[in-house]
Amino acid sequence: MSSLDINKTYKLFIGGAFPRSESGRVYEVKGANKKFLANPVLASRKDLRDAVVAAKSAQSGWANATAFNRGQILYRIAEIMQGRSEQFVEEICALEGVTTKAAKLQVAEAIDTWVWYSGWCDKLSSISGSQNQVSGPFYNFTTPEALGVIALFAEGKPSLLGAVRTLAPVLAAGNSAILIASESYPLPAITLGEVIATSDVPGGVVNILTGKTSELLPWIGSHMEIDGVDVAGLNKKQEDEIKLVGADNLKRISRFAPANHPERILSFMEHKTIWHPIGI
Repeated sequence: MSSLDINKTYKLFIGGAFPRSESGRVYEVKGANKKFLANPVLASRKDLRDAVVAAKSAQSGWANATAFNRGQILYRIAEIMQGRSEQFVEEICALEGVTTKAAKLQVAEAIDTWVWYSGWCDKLSSISGSQNQVSGPFYNFTTPEALGVIALFAEGKPSLLGAVRTLAPVLAAGNSAILIASESYPLPAITLGEVIATSDVPGGVVNILTGKTSELLPWIGSHMEIDGVDVAGLNKKQEDEIKLVGADNLKRISRFAPANHPERILSFMEHKTIWHPIGI
């Protein structure tokens, strides 16, 4: 007797939960063979607002956790991803049309990326902080700290690695994140949300939305509680648009080379300088 084929239901990931969109809309995703794969949710403007509220509420707690603890949690994500490698490989093969060997290499690199950034969490003050020379009876210290809520447009290909290498450095810095999954290749990002939900990442620190980039982009750019954007998954025209609408709140908008680098962490951090009198 054969078992039933249970199709997976794809939802949003907001505040540590998996809600459906308030709009009730979905869209069709096809694989490399042009056959139907899934109906991910079409996130709405309200879904984005909910994600911002969740991210804003969770950000201070995440930023105030010790750097060592954040590193442990990012490492835990890598551990859980390794246990679900087979599912990621299947999704990448179906979406991107690559060989199993290529998909396994992508999954391995994504896991290594989590480990790489987890190691940076407790080293940022060493490379970016300083004790400054000042003229007067003062100590003067500069330390890096998280920027706030960061929106991330994930790359399309490589689908899993593109999502991880935008998300991991933002979390390493102590920011909370709203990851906009690739419109055409969203499935690995959704599964990544399931991994994060079962790790030690506090609810709301990571939020993942699926849907149409063109619908979400203007609201992300103009939202006053989103402090920065990684535009890795946007084309030049879309990048220009979000820079225009993001000018009102001086939103920090960045694009990086597709590689791991500590600059991806530090670009979404601020530097705080503390003055302390000597002898008091």
